[in-house]
Amino acid sequence: MPGDDHDALRATLATAVEALGGAERSGQIAMAEAVAEAMSEHEHLLVQAGTGTGKSLGYLVPALRHNKRVVIATATLALQHQLVERDLPRLTKAVSGVAGVDTTYAVLKGRSNYACLHRVREGAPDDQGELIQAEAALGAMGKKVLELREWAEGEVEAGGSGEKDAAPRHTDKEWRQVSVSARECLGRTKCQFGEECFAERAKEKAARSHLVVTNHSLLAIDAIEGIPMIPEYDVVVIDEAHELTARVTQAATDELWASEVERAARRAARHTRTDTDDPAGDLEDAANVLRGAIAEAQPGRFEALPDELADALALVRDAARALASAFPKADAKDEPDAGLTQAKGAVQELFATADRMAANGDYDVLWLTEGTDRLPPRLCIAPLQVWSQLRAKLLADKTVVMTSATLMLGGDFNSIASSVGLKPSERVPHRPLVEVRGAPAPSLETKDTSDALARRVAASASEPRIETPEGANDAEPWIGLDVGSPFDYGKQSILYIARHLPQPGRDGLGPAQLEEITELVDAANGRTLGLFSSRRAAEAAAEHVRTKLPHLTTLAQGDAQLPELARQFVEDPHTNLFGTLGLWQGLDVPGDTCQLVIIDRIPFPRPDDPLMSARQRAADQSGGNGFMQVAATHAALLLAQGAGRLIRTHSDKGLVAVLDPRLVTARYGSFLKASLPPMWTTTDPAVARKALGRLSGSA
Repeated sequence: MPGDDHDALRATLATAVEALGGAERSGQIAMAEAVAEAMSEHEHLLVQAGTGTGKSLGYLVPALRHNKRVVIATATLALQHQLVERDLPRLTKAVSGVAGVDTTYAVLKGRSNYACLHRVREGAPDDQGELIQAEAALGAMGKKVLELREWAEGEVEAGGSGEKDAAPRHTDKEWRQVSVSARECLGRTKCQFGEECFAERAKEKAARSHLVVTNHSLLAIDAIEGIPMIPEYDVVVIDEAHELTARVTQAATDELWASEVERAARRAARHTRTDTDDPAGDLEDAANVLRGAIAEAQPGRFEALPDELADALALVRDAARALASAFPKADAKDEPDAGLTQAKGAVQELFATADRMAANGDYDVLWLTEGTDRLPPRLCIAPLQVWSQLRAKLLADKTVVMTSATLMLGGDFNSIASSVGLKPSERVPHRPLVEVRGAPAPSLETKDTSDALARRVAASASEPRIETPEGANDAEPWIGLDVGSPFDYGKQSILYIARHLPQPGRDGLGPAQLEEITELVDAANGRTLGLFSSRRAAEAAAEHVRTKLPHLTTLAQGDAQLPELARQFVEDPHTNLFGTLGLWQGLDVPGDTCQLVIIDRIPFPRPDDPLMSARQRAADQSGGNGFMQVAATHAALLLAQGAGRLIRTHSDKGLVAVLDPRLVTARYGSFLKASLPPMWTTTDPAVARKALGRLSGSA
């Protein structure tokens, strides 16, 4: 990056930081310079920026200065809201008028995230494809749907976005009555409300904007599935990049169950039935055969499809294909028929899913879920891996910057890099620019090569065997950069590993673990976030602590909605909050509210998890170490995310307690521990309790 550009970047970042009331951070400066360099040189960059670095500005400022459109993709709605509602408005106001900065930005989501004015004004189709009115057809739900309709009309008048997240509180089922999927949409030119359409207006604004904020799923649909959703862009910055493979996998996962097939058949019937032919009836018959085959099959992953299930899927596929062909051809002179369009879209989607499942290809994983009180058993299919698609369809075409607080697992970037299609052998050295205000630049890669076990693990893991279209196997050089954290974890935090406890068993928490939890919570006088591997374990621990420590308030996930639980946890420091995965990654509670984080066990994936077990076996068969590449990597990422709940500001202090002795007794423990922040570590329970007592003021 030329010197003038470098100075201009520094000046713009300084202006932004000052306007937003922040302080200069060497890690943020190093990150912004590296991002700008990656954009200008078209090199992929993985940059780990610890909590408190200010990574949003670290990529937003160089993105605004880049000479072509930049896409920002986030995994969570919380970060998307932070960017759009807080960071970008303040940032663009601060740097507006600065030479070389384009401050236009837009938000872009999938079509189902916007209210559909055709559904709002004409109604949603019922199972027979008829457009129906909420009052008559939806009973108690009608009132809520009417409220959503009124809100949508108000959004039209006010020039609002019509986005789901801005709507009055609702359920997913209620929202589906006022929205459509991409397959169900009539299209702008055919819809009488196309000029007012919220989704079309969002696309238009994105096409006029320099910065487009979207999510991992929409990015996957646009780049990997080849469905144009995002206007042409040069660079994509993927924030929360540790979640990218999971989100891409989720976007490429399909489900199928018998009642869904029946519903699609009923919606299609009025458009396809004739005096001599009933293709919709054939699909309904296929649904009954599928129901019977699912009832006979055992839940879990299928190595090979049972004959009865294979026949049923082939029957559904063929019936859906015939039904899709039976819809009347559209005539340009005819008025658009929403019921026809949406019924045909449902059948086409059904055919694609059944066809994929019937093929049961080597690069897919197919399994059957167990039914619940709320949901019937479902067939699910997901890609065995997504790195080849990411490499061929995204990395080969765009410059990609990936950032997160947790990209280095086991002490290096290799695990995350391989999972997204970057080969460890393609990594190139980082070229630091200049010193930060005369002081030495921060040590940017100290963790990356320091842990001997991590290096051995990385060496034992084979690089991804990537099968891609011609030309996509060209080298994809990338840089790995750790800009550190402004927090002093060694002074602010303690990692306590309960080595004396028995190894966790399959039966949940035992008496020793429950007593350990209670004694730690008592020493901390509340202020505890408990992260558990199962809902059963969280509820058992909460009940035990309530009984033993009735003077403290102990909440369990499920007692109320998560925002309400988080509010109670923040308002009363003598409160404990116990829960599962939703708390591991999605809770931000700085200050004295949280001084103890308890992790009940190393969060390995369940042995019967269909997708994880298939990926682990595939890694073994390719010559790698499936346990380390899949199970240990999964656990390391969650451990890092869970431990990261503790220190959120410079003034936070506390202790992370891991009740699983394998973190220090097992060979893989060093790999997991190297993924955590550099906390001061002890295995002495007395030391842990005294430290918590001093923090709570009871010692």
